[in-house]
Amino acid sequence: MIVSMTGYGRYKTQTDTMTVTVEMKSVNHRFCEIAVRIPRQFIMFEDKMKRIVKKHVQRGRVDIFVTIEGSSVTTKSLEVDWALAEQFHTALRETKKKFELDGDVSIDQFVHYPDLFIVNETEDDIAQLEDIFLETTQAAAEQLTSMRQKEGYSLADDISERLLTINNIVTNLFTYANQVEVKYREKLLRKVTEFTTGTIEMDEGRILTEVALFADRADISEELTRLRSHIGQFQQSLKSDSSVGRKLDFLCQEMNREMNTIGAKANDVTISQQVVELKSTLEKIKEQVQNIE
Repeated sequence: MIVSMTGYGRYKTQTDTMTVTVEMKSVNHRFCEIAVRIPRQFIMFEDKMKRIVKKHVQRGRVDIFVTIEGSSVTTKSLEVDWALAEQFHTALRETKKKFELDGDVSIDQFVHYPDLFIVNETEDDIAQLEDIFLETTQAAAEQLTSMRQKEGYSLADDISERLLTINNIVTNLFTYANQVEVKYREKLLRKVTEFTTGTIEMDEGRILTEVALFADRADISEELTRLRSHIGQFQQSLKSDSSVGRKLDFLCQEMNREMNTIGAKANDVTISQQVVELKSTLEKIKEQVQNIE
């Protein structure tokens, strides 16, 4: 079944230290284009995330938004240089004693001596982080695909109904076109009779020749046959599991070409009206086809 190019997917993964949320939205595009918006410290995962999405998307622009809460690539820990702290404390007390200073040695004095405190940074397990990111991306991509498929079902139903309308009009035109020659012959005879008022003998052979020439110019049977063939191909493509958007767009162009030819050949009000209806219905199909992958 066909797939729409528009959709949305979202998935959140929570661990003891972090929460990773991946959101995706896709829109129409001639090719497959993927953009990832991710915090700089996690940019090493971008290419692998794109490869996951490309397994699900053949056409369309996909924007991926990654939100991280509660963690970074590095973990910080604090240590105290106790040996240095002891020396600092001793130095403070000796200074106080030597210069007969007032006051006690307090924690505030230690805080203002930053060398006593050591901040250690250790990198988190990159492999574990990668698993979290890629698993979350996979789950979000599956949700995106599910929505695109549901939208595809709706598009297929809508297009199928409109194709049925076109097919019914084509069937009616096949029947009506066979009557046009007879109607033209009757109209021609009536005009000749009115013009000659019965005083001049009509040349039946000449009239038949004119009717034959008209019938040849106005014959739309080939166009109707090709149009019906395109409808059949269209219906088959709607059942395909592959990417058919470009093919359907091409079929729309071919169907429009046949309709224009029928309209140009038509020397009949009824046929002209039917062509207007055909083109109006096809235009609505073309709008829907723009959404198909």
